[in-house]
Amino acid sequence: MLTTPKALRLHIALMGRVNSGKSTILNLISGQEVALTSPQEGTTTDVVEKNQELLPLGPVTWMDTAGLGDKSSLGRQRMIKTQEVFKRSDVILLVCEGSKIGEFEEEIIAQAQARQIPLIKIYNKADLYPVKEDGISVCASDLSARDDFLNKLKAALIKVCPEEFLTPPPLCGDLAPKGGQVVMIVPIDYEAPKGRLILPQVQAIRDCLDHSQMITVVKEGDYLSALENMKTPPSLVICDSQVVDFMVANTKEEIPCTTFSILFARLKGDLSKFVEGAGTISLLQDNDKILIAESCTHHAQEDDIGTVKIPRWLKAKTGKNLVIDHVSGHDFPQNLREYKLVIQCGGCMNTRREMLSRINICEQAQVPITNYGVCISELKGVLPRVLQPFPQALQKYWQIVKKG
Repeated sequence: MLTTPKALRLHIALMGRVNSGKSTILNLISGQEVALTSPQEGTTTDVVEKNQELLPLGPVTWMDTAGLGDKSSLGRQRMIKTQEVFKRSDVILLVCEGSKIGEFEEEIIAQAQARQIPLIKIYNKADLYPVKEDGISVCASDLSARDDFLNKLKAALIKVCPEEFLTPPPLCGDLAPKGGQVVMIVPIDYEAPKGRLILPQVQAIRDCLDHSQMITVVKEGDYLSALENMKTPPSLVICDSQVVDFMVANTKEEIPCTTFSILFARLKGDLSKFVEGAGTISLLQDNDKILIAESCTHHAQEDDIGTVKIPRWLKAKTGKNLVIDHVSGHDFPQNLREYKLVIQCGGCMNTRREMLSRINICEQAQVPITNYGVCISELKGVLPRVLQPFPQALQKYWQIVKKG
């Protein structure tokens, strides 16, 4: 549970007005003193996260936020942090002081409805206020109430939980038959953790195993030898985007192939929307601004994919003098109108909701968005080839080509 990737967890935010008991609720849920509690308003100054295995849902991340209505000197900064949590939330627990539903609670309800985020009302301090039936009533300071509260909370979460967390979609296991051979081309570059594979590769291997498929993992220099040693052609070939041109050049047309990043475009975001975004690359002009968004906050190496390679390939492909900005982690500008294109990383560290939120922000600003894998495949002239396993996205590509 502790090693479950953050992006695969159900993210549940505890929100409410100051002193409604959000931190006490988190401590009750976890059975630990995770969050500092105090009668003084504004005790929670930043988002407090707690990972937990909550069966039958599985791994979850609880996010305790600063309360609305904080009038302290840092209140405004705390509210900005709380507002940002909406982008990462799969479910919101609205913690109320008793049965109070006032201005602050209505604001949270309205934002949750606008973003289509399921919301569960938690009526705290049930020993002091009347019980209401449209939520879960509890006295968070009463530890003896923990089991009953957790059972009710689990039932409510299962009812509103996004479907992908109850029956997660496959990453790649549906692209090859049971017993099929899947080849993964995995370059060992400067960015790969020493002695380990990177997260998308590990998840793809696990997904194939879950679908009873056989996996051959090779470096690009061993790919041709691996093919020669196979009695039958592989059912699917997956590669790192940086060697996509090599894979396509050495893979027979009848063998389906794609990239890890394109798989994540389908899993976490909207593959057809990313293909549409890549179609605007040919329209870029001198001094157009591009935003490259990297969800990881790793220290960039000398030949980093986001800060070095993609900018180099973009300028080589377009022949234009482009202005390229970068953001990392959870940072993502709200005002994107100055950009002609957003290029998002594969998103292995993002939740699906966070990725869809970014797509939505781009749509509202009328700015196209693509992702690393789709972008790189387009820059290297092989995008239709690696979209063959995805008919709907491939159809979108040819529609864009036809429009010119």
